[in-house]
Amino acid sequence: MKNLILIFAMLFTATLMAQNDKPLLEKEGDMVKATYYHDNGEIAQIGFYKDGKVHGKWKAYNLSGKKIAMGQYENGKKIGKWFFWTEDGTLNEVDYNDSRIVNVTKWKNSNPVVINK
Repeated sequence: MKNLILIFAMLFTATLMAQNDKPLLEKEGDMVKATYYHDNGEIAQIGFYKDGKVHGKWKAYNLSGKKIAMGQYENGKKIGKWFFWTEDGTLNEVDYNDSRIVNVTKWKNSNPVVINK
């Protein structure tokens, strides 16, 4: 299971880095907010950069605008709890330390978790 989550997380990161369209960039304090869009106009990803590295909150959405991933970067590295939602409603919680997976928890629909959008 941990390997499956690792593969999903790597694919998510590869998708983030493989965006062909340029994001909408907005200066917010000492960071730059980047908003990427799907071809249909829906937001694909929103996140922040600081000193050229991903930094702060990052969120990803599917083609219909439903959130599929959320997590935190610090100086280009994944940290803390990341959440990945699957099509069947399963929530995978992945704990990162220095971009390394520390723990994986899979939540079923019967165990709801409230996450702020």
